[in-house]
Amino acid sequence: MSTFVDKTDIFVKAGNGGNGSVSFRREKYVAKGGPDGGDGGHGGSVVFVVDRGENTLVKFRYKRKFIAENGEDGKGKKCHGKNGEDLIITVPPGTLVRDKESGKVIFDMSKADRFVAAKGGRGGWGNVHFATPTRQIPRFANPGTTGEAKDLTLEIKMLADVGLIGFPSVGKSTLISRASSARPKIAGYHFTTLSPVLGVVNLGEERQFVMADLPGLIEGASEGAGLGHQFLRHIDRCRLFIHVIDAAGSEGRDPIEDLKAINAELEKYDPELLLRPQIIAANKEDLGISRERKEQLEAYCREKNYDLFYLSAQSNIGVQEVMERCAALLNTLPPLKEYECEYFPPEKEKEDYSGKRVRIYQENGVWFVEGEWLLQFIRKIDFADRESLRFFQKVMKDSGVEEAMQNAGVKDGDTVDIYGLEFDYVY
Repeated sequence: MSTFVDKTDIFVKAGNGGNGSVSFRREKYVAKGGPDGGDGGHGGSVVFVVDRGENTLVKFRYKRKFIAENGEDGKGKKCHGKNGEDLIITVPPGTLVRDKESGKVIFDMSKADRFVAAKGGRGGWGNVHFATPTRQIPRFANPGTTGEAKDLTLEIKMLADVGLIGFPSVGKSTLISRASSARPKIAGYHFTTLSPVLGVVNLGEERQFVMADLPGLIEGASEGAGLGHQFLRHIDRCRLFIHVIDAAGSEGRDPIEDLKAINAELEKYDPELLLRPQIIAANKEDLGISRERKEQLEAYCREKNYDLFYLSAQSNIGVQEVMERCAALLNTLPPLKEYECEYFPPEKEKEDYSGKRVRIYQENGVWFVEGEWLLQFIRKIDFADRESLRFFQKVMKDSGVEEAMQNAGVKDGDTVDIYGLEFDYVY
């Protein structure tokens, strides 16, 4: 028997982008070949895809780290590095993707069948992009950027319109087997059903809905008693409930007290659940229900504004009427609950370039500006992009490099070289 797992933690890492290449043409009979370094390939992304044939996260029990392929580095002759393959991870319908640390929802897989959980790094530009009339021998290229890495929690919230709730052995499994094509295990002992069971109820004329048998609810379920604490999360999306009771009291319990006990657990878990419609399915009528008990049940349901139906799931008596009432109610209710994004990644701290030290000196009429931080900074700049160039100019000013150059004697029209980036200084 497969184990039902509905919540798990995993780590995902997108591929890094490949580095751009620094290369120059070297061909026979071709003098002074120019730059021909190709771009690096983009890193693969980590992508979640819905598989409607899955209903458990058990496959994540033994594998929790998922890393996509890196992009290849660029090569000479303007050869582009190969892009990394996306890593596809299949998940059941209704899976929530949460940030592990905060627990906040990043994405609800009921909204779409595909979600990019971690984006691959961008490939760096080769030196062929940095050749200009004044810089004909660029000896630098862009490095690839790092792919995103995230610690995530996956949690299933089942996509069911109707939830079957009630104590063990009241007939929930028998009812879903009569109303749909679901075939759960049915036996005369408590906790026969060990995982939620989904079934499609088809009433013809394009009238159908999804029903879920939610096992193991007993008093104290919201605090961990029985199996209910494992499955309460699956009722969040249900638009209405069929509350199944043993109206005959065949196990010596009072059906009204059972109703009160289960509803108390729902309220402890989420008070909003009690605002959703409930249909009371008074099961096991074939075993005999006293007039006094019927009167008590009917009075209680009138007080709570519950629909009450007597039925025998075992004999398939009254089941159709309950399903018809469900279909009618669903037509008046809002659609299945969808979870909105709650998590927004914190903004990355902007690097402080102020006060960074540089060395400035002149050789053969050219001013050279050097500094380890400056070399790393230049590798991040795309000089073919106007916004990136503006950012470079701003950092030169804010960091004090421009002022230091002027103090060293750099004048308007002088040639300046910053690690192969050669330009005419304009004051």
